[in-house]
Amino acid sequence: METIRLLISQAAQHRWQIFQMDVKSAFLNGVLEEEVYLEQPPGYMKGGKEKKVLRLKKCPYEHALYIKKIGDDVLFMALYVDDLIFMGNNDGMIQELKRTMTREFEMTDLGLMRYFLGLEVRQDNLGIFVSQEAYAKEILKRFKMTDCNPVSTPMEPGSKLSKYDGGDRVDESNYRSLVGCLRYLTCTRPDLSLSVGIVSRFMEEPSYSHWKATKRILRYIQGITSLGLHYSRSENYKLIGYTDSDWCGDVDDRKSTSGYVFFMGNTTFTWISKKQPIVTLSTCEAEYVAASWCVCHAVWLRNLLSKLEEKQVGPTEIRIDNKSAIELSKNPVNHERSKHIDVRFHFIRDQVKEGVELLHVASEE
Repeated sequence: METIRLLISQAAQHRWQIFQMDVKSAFLNGVLEEEVYLEQPPGYMKGGKEKKVLRLKKCPYEHALYIKKIGDDVLFMALYVDDLIFMGNNDGMIQELKRTMTREFEMTDLGLMRYFLGLEVRQDNLGIFVSQEAYAKEILKRFKMTDCNPVSTPMEPGSKLSKYDGGDRVDESNYRSLVGCLRYLTCTRPDLSLSVGIVSRFMEEPSYSHWKATKRILRYIQGITSLGLHYSRSENYKLIGYTDSDWCGDVDDRKSTSGYVFFMGNTTFTWISKKQPIVTLSTCEAEYVAASWCVCHAVWLRNLLSKLEEKQVGPTEIRIDNKSAIELSKNPVNHERSKHIDVRFHFIRDQVKEGVELLHVASEE
């Protein structure tokens, strides 16, 4: 999904139109030549058969990005099962793609991209607007919250949820269904990422307090269902990242939560909010771990952008509000403070020397 948003951002920057086609028939079940097994996921284990494994019967399918380049002319096509979107700087190449695809397969030409993978897309002279308004209203209707009172924040400020709050248990299936719906809504709503990520931690045994927190997210959505991302042309179209972390925010295991967001120009196209895998011993260490995740993603994005003819010249700026974490990434002499940190997070030091620059930014920004 982040690749789709990046393509939309690029189209808005170059004032390209995005077109869409649909394959009339597609088959999701591929024949595997070998048997694939996986462990039973936590929370979904079958009683009395915990040591057994599941046999995979379906082949997982992931969308792909295809690029055609002839001289200075480029054509990009993203494919997800039976849906295609494509764009480029040469109308002749776009028309040739349409003719070729229609000749080879049974295709429907849908014209300009308007609805793709649940995303509502509006293209005009001012840019491209992406939202999930219809999906948000559908969630509110499904969970009988269309007449609820809206609130201004998705979570109560300072609230701490726990697995062991002693509250009454609620229906697990209903809770998981709602959280799953909310997770897909974060495809265009980065403002929901933290709160949805937190309530996702209690899907195994949700209690009333968890259900109440999830319902609050619905009340927040009710207040602004039309919120989305507007991509427009920018004078400074380059990759910039922001990263932050709390410290020991989870009251159950004292792990911290990391977050990062990347912009190309004026609008974000990828973001994440995720609990860290280790318990950190200081704010500096929590910020350092968060920054290492952000830097890893920046390296992948720089490689992807080079394929999209948007090669990043110079280092990519990663902005952090903790000066100690920045110094720790630049100066390995702080051995006593950092020798206990898992070696995988020190990857950041090599990247600071190569293609990433960590800069301090005020917390308010």
